[in-house]
Amino acid sequence: MNDKLEHADAEELQAHLEEVQELLAKHRLVEGLVHRQEMPRHDLVEDLVHKQHLGQMHARLDKMHPADIAYILEALPPDDRLVVWDLVRAERDGEILLEVSDAVRESLIESMAPAELRAAAESLDTDELADLAPDLPQEVIEDVFRSLSAEEREQLRAAMSYPEDTVGAIMDFDMVTVREDVTLEVVLRYLRRFDELPDHTDQLFVVDRDDRLLGVLPLNVLLVNDPEVEVGTLMQTECAELQPDDFADEAAQAFERYDLVSAPVVDPEHKLVGRVTVNAVVDLIREEAESEQLAQAGLREEEDIFAPVIDSVKNRWAWLAVNLVTAFVASRVIGAFEGSIEKLVALAALMPIVAGIGGNSGNQTITMIVRAIAMGQVQPDALNRLLKKELGVALINGVLWGGLLGMVSWWLYGSAQLGLVMTAAMTLNLLLAALAGVAIPIMRLKLGGDPAIGGSVMITALTDSGGFLIFLGLATLFLL
Repeated sequence: MNDKLEHADAEELQAHLEEVQELLAKHRLVEGLVHRQEMPRHDLVEDLVHKQHLGQMHARLDKMHPADIAYILEALPPDDRLVVWDLVRAERDGEILLEVSDAVRESLIESMAPAELRAAAESLDTDELADLAPDLPQEVIEDVFRSLSAEEREQLRAAMSYPEDTVGAIMDFDMVTVREDVTLEVVLRYLRRFDELPDHTDQLFVVDRDDRLLGVLPLNVLLVNDPEVEVGTLMQTECAELQPDDFADEAAQAFERYDLVSAPVVDPEHKLVGRVTVNAVVDLIREEAESEQLAQAGLREEEDIFAPVIDSVKNRWAWLAVNLVTAFVASRVIGAFEGSIEKLVALAALMPIVAGIGGNSGNQTITMIVRAIAMGQVQPDALNRLLKKELGVALINGVLWGGLLGMVSWWLYGSAQLGLVMTAAMTLNLLLAALAGVAIPIMRLKLGGDPAIGGSVMITALTDSGGFLIFLGLATLFLL
């Protein structure tokens, strides 16, 4: 990759986006004016104007990192996105396709000819190609597959054979191996033959003649020791090892726990088959965090903000339908106590507070539990312990804040009984929220589902309906 490529921070990235948007606006404006003018050599003038601002954009994009270009593409409407996409150098298409979101990648691939897609795919390493392959047309994959060497074909088959959530799906095959019986001087001469080392190379992998992993040789150890010393003397035999079938999130936890930059991947026979690097782990963590945020809101997948209306409707309808049903249930709960509300108007003003506080508390609990599950800190058998703890927290918060709201209600409406009902309703709804906040993700985990999916939607539904029922039911029993 070009060392001069710019990788912008958030403010610079926003400035780049605004610059591209401004150039696109100028290009459309000037092109429109020229197109409407009658003048000598009109086609030549129009062609020059067409190239002016596009040339500036091309030069600007040429200096930017693929991830930054991906950000700009995601922020542009489809027509402008395709204009910018056409200005990107063809040899960078593959890198950028890997960086953009799934929804935007789909729209870009649809705009490309088969020959362009083949060129983009052939510019990628085997592990990167495995990430892009599911989105490419079958005939393109077949053409690319035929162009690979036998070793690369085997690597691609292996990478594509592992489930998406495993180490095998995120490992790469670009690594440096050495033997234990050579000196550091030999290793240094070997490394000088490379134009550049693979990205995130912090250690060399020591293998025997059958490619079995014996240990690792950190680069800092290589550089500071006597060149005449043999690798076997200095290599570290105790190192973090992964297997292709390990869960990727467990590997991410190992990287975080041990501050790893890279880790070897070995098969059951202890043969070195690849490595996992910190950049792949960071991408995994980011994708999981985004997926969790979307899942909690009831969205099935990341959505292109400029997607056609029908695509957005398909992505959002399922949990909206669930929400509609739960809202109807909540309205029926309120309807069942219409007589009570008519007799004591204060109930109408106070019941949203009970439901709202319960919803917020439940979302806090479920967010914490889902995060702990993702970090591997919670197992399905932890339900009882977590319930006791969260119910205790809810009880204290209910008595404390419910008591405060009860006193405020007493002061506003002059009714000590109303204050007590408010306190009791708040406490009971917080207990319900805690119960649901722990039980929903744990039960989904036990059943093999994603603990994050629809959590906030279900919590809100339960605390709304439950809060209304508890508050209005207590009010009916003790106030009327």
